[in-house]
Amino acid sequence: MKSAGRKSISVSFKPRELMTEHPRLNGVWTAQIITLFPKAFPGVLGESLTGRALTDGKWCLETIDLRPYGIGKHKNVDDTPAGGGAGLVLRPDVVGPAIEAALASAPPNRPLVYLSPRGQRFDQKMAQKWADGNGVIMLCGRFEGVDQRVMDHYNIQEVSLGDFVLTGGEIAAQAMIDAAVRLRPEVLGNAESTVDESHSNGLLEHPQYTRPAEWYGRTIPEILSSGHHANIEKWRHDQSCALTQKRRPDLWERYNDQENH
Repeated sequence: MKSAGRKSISVSFKPRELMTEHPRLNGVWTAQIITLFPKAFPGVLGESLTGRALTDGKWCLETIDLRPYGIGKHKNVDDTPAGGGAGLVLRPDVVGPAIEAALASAPPNRPLVYLSPRGQRFDQKMAQKWADGNGVIMLCGRFEGVDQRVMDHYNIQEVSLGDFVLTGGEIAAQAMIDAAVRLRPEVLGNAESTVDESHSNGLLEHPQYTRPAEWYGRTIPEILSSGHHANIEKWRHDQSCALTQKRRPDLWERYNDQENH
């Protein structure tokens, strides 16, 4: 079915038929989400600039519901961990067919990732790599995770939003998609917006100011009103360096290493 008012969002239990029914999606950057909660999407991705870009067909969203691939009368998707232990694990004979369906409608070389707290930490570099490609396939975990055989069979890359645990991968997926989509051409409208922001050049972004010129006795730094663009750029760079050194010494060390090579 199609979500009302958003022609570029397609939700289907049969993704293989999705592309033939909507050939206009061919060639468009697409996020394919394998999830037990397809109604969680587009979520915040349907708002603001990413939502407008979605409506305008600058990127597309497909959700693949795991439940119809469930086993038996009750469509079970999980079972107890082998060897005992708490919680439940998503079954390989459920997740596998869902992945196959996603791959069948995806072009070659589209990244297949599993959102997992034990994965490689997501960063701006990865977001840019995804943005430069043709989309991404994301498997959203639940419960105690996914049977390891699925990970091994499909050579799935595990990616983490950070060093913490969520109840599922859907929130992480939305955050990562947002980070990648905003780097796509024409999504933000002003390409320079992605150049000077945090992490784009290895540094945290400099402080920003706007009107009024004075607020609660605090004024905008005088140099920003000087009109001397070279001095302003130097001030902003110095501020970025100072902030990065203070708040993220790990980034600062990496930045210095790159500058010295």
